Amino acid sequence: MHRAPLKSASRLVVKLGTGVLTDSRKLIDPAQLEQLVAQMAAQRKAGREIVVVTSGAVGAGMGALGYETRPTDLAEKQACAAVGQSRLMAVYDKLFAAHGLVVAQVLLTHEDLEHHERHLNARNTLVTLLNRGVVPIINENDAVSFTEIKFGDNDKLSALVASLLPADLLVILTTVDGVIENFGAANAKTISVIEQIDAAIESMAGGTTSATAVGGMKSKVEAAKIVVRSGIPLVIASGRNQDTLAKIIGGEDEGTLFVPQPTKLQGRKRWIAFFHHPKGMLVVDDGAKKALRESGKSLLPPGVARCEGNFSADDVVRICDLDGMEFARGIAKFSAEEIRAKKLARVELVHRDDLVIL
Repeated sequence: MHRAPLKSASRLVVKLGTGVLTDSRKLIDPAQLEQLVAQMAAQRKAGREIVVVTSGAVGAGMGALGYETRPTDLAEKQACAAVGQSRLMAVYDKLFAAHGLVVAQVLLTHEDLEHHERHLNARNTLVTLLNRGVVPIINENDAVSFTEIKFGDNDKLSALVASLLPADLLVILTTVDGVIENFGAANAKTISVIEQIDAAIESMAGGTTSATAVGGMKSKVEAAKIVVRSGIPLVIASGRNQDTLAKIIGGEDEGTLFVPQPTKLQGRKRWIAFFHHPKGMLVVDDGAKKALRESGKSLLPPGVARCEGNFSADDVVRICDLDGMEFARGIAKFSAEEIRAKKLARVELVHRDDLVIL
């Protein structure tokens, strides 16, 4: 039932992790990449639009520069990325060309997607490429991007790209069959469908022990939170099988499906919710939380219990309950200093149109 809508997905974002792209020596695995490209090319020829979010640049550069393990020094990581990215694109270009398809390299930083005009420009570029039948191949601009390479990962980037477009489906191909219950035990099994991301699901998602990868399953579950709130399904599945994409699109029980929320967020609301590093936090009382969540109200000064951080007017802030649990994000109309002064009355601190319930 949950998988039937996947058959009608016409715009796919496919994320390829480092583990499925490189061999035991950390070098790009040509045979493996060839079968992955063949799967994506088949979907493109079936009339679906394909966007690839690829890892592997740092991994490819590690092999070329003789690193055994992922370097911890930022400049060394960026050097690996700079060497590896061009090698990676050369392989993609050759493999897709064998199927008569043209690829485009798109390197993004978080700032490209946070700044509203650049955000819209990135979207327009991607849509134009898709309209021309091109396969965009996206990676974090690791050679210059110090925030994302230290704190982020391509799972999140793939979720943001899917939300940006928006896509009909995000597929994350990895080295495991999906989210595994009792991982490592004799009774381990893949969870087929996740309707709600709760504490039990989060506890199953550990980090990673790979020498080339970042993130692991934990970052994939974080990515799932973004796309399901945007109204987009996510499937995490094995990139080692040669028919994975065909099975997913065919509605078969492949990998783990995260079921999207029924209401799709509009473009501007997606931008507010997911594309910012919030600059501060407004902690609100129970009455304000109820008014925001259930009655669709704006946030007014009496509902704010405390204000944290040093933000300006028009910055995005987290909105949390008294327990510190974030339940919304919004654009503040006033600075932290003005709010803390408590001289604001009969004003909207965060207007309903600028507020998203997460």
